[in-house]
Amino acid sequence: MSACGLPPSYALFTSDSTITTFNLTADCTLSNSNMMNEGSWMTFNSGVFTINGNGHTITGPSNGHFIFARNAGTIVNLNEAVIRQAGSPTTYAVIADVGSRINVRNVIFRDNVAATTVTAIDNGQLYLEDVQFLNNRRGHVVTDYGSAVTVRGGGPFVAGFISITNALFQGNANSPNVIGVLGGGSNIGALELHGCIIFRENVNDEGSPAANYINAGGTITDNSTDSCSDAEAGFSYWLSLTPPPKRKKKVPTAIPTPRPPAVTCPTLSAVSGIAVRATYGLESGIQCQRIDGGGIGIQSIVDAGFIDAVDIWGYVVQGVEVCFPQAGRLLFLDARTSPRAISPLESTVVNGMTCASISTPGSIVLMPG
Repeated sequence: MSACGLPPSYALFTSDSTITTFNLTADCTLSNSNMMNEGSWMTFNSGVFTINGNGHTITGPSNGHFIFARNAGTIVNLNEAVIRQAGSPTTYAVIADVGSRINVRNVIFRDNVAATTVTAIDNGQLYLEDVQFLNNRRGHVVTDYGSAVTVRGGGPFVAGFISITNALFQGNANSPNVIGVLGGGSNIGALELHGCIIFRENVNDEGSPAANYINAGGTITDNSTDSCSDAEAGFSYWLSLTPPPKRKKKVPTAIPTPRPPAVTCPTLSAVSGIAVRATYGLESGIQCQRIDGGGIGIQSIVDAGFIDAVDIWGYVVQGVEVCFPQAGRLLFLDARTSPRAISPLESTVVNGMTCASISTPGSIVLMPG
């Protein structure tokens, strides 16, 4: 594997592969010169595989698929990554084909130029959850395709299926629609929308607003809502915000730049030795504060002789790990309730530190073991 955690060139994976989980340790750039002739960087023919991006960016390949899954029983999990500049006018960033299934969670698709950024075809299934499609450009001539998502059926193609739960589509262009659902005869592509689905500033070739989705012979089940905020959808505003797309013969309306949030977590380690790690980094909007007994506000915990405590708020839904330098057991005080509900927090020991992960705001209290 390459220094970033992915193969250094085109690779085919099957159920007897020795590597089934890829954990990225750095950003990756996938070179076109290492594509060979398979049309994809990673092809999965059988088995179950997981790619954990750990918040890193994967760039390219710009002349082929990044992930190509095929055959019934093949499952690929893609988590917590940024996918950019992948695909070509005849390929995709991610494609589920021939009965395979791809699960995508906490992924940003940004600046890709492809036939459509992700697609499902021939009984392929795509399950997208907590995803963002930002500034993607469609390179295919078929106008029924979406600039971001297409599920295909009809003609020689057996139908695919795509489910999307919580998504932001912003600044995607060069297509009359953001999502395309194609079908014909008995081969009917299907799309399901759930949770919070936000469409912003997506445009067509003329710079006019693009349709959210088009039903070109498929089926669409829309159980979503757009009356929600980025925070409710699990997105950070400063991470998802993109400039407005340029419109022909029009002056784009400026969007005020939000004031960068305070970065408070790195000081914890310097002052108290408490280490904090967030999926998208400590500048993504996560906030930290060491608290005393008054900040805890629960007398029984104070009387029990707590060792240390830290309050975590802001963009916590991305996943945050907190490590105390001392040994002990951990309690979580849930900020979503008043008074704060107390619950034990499962911990692990990493390099001698007591660590736990949370995805909701609240206080973590280190108690004597």
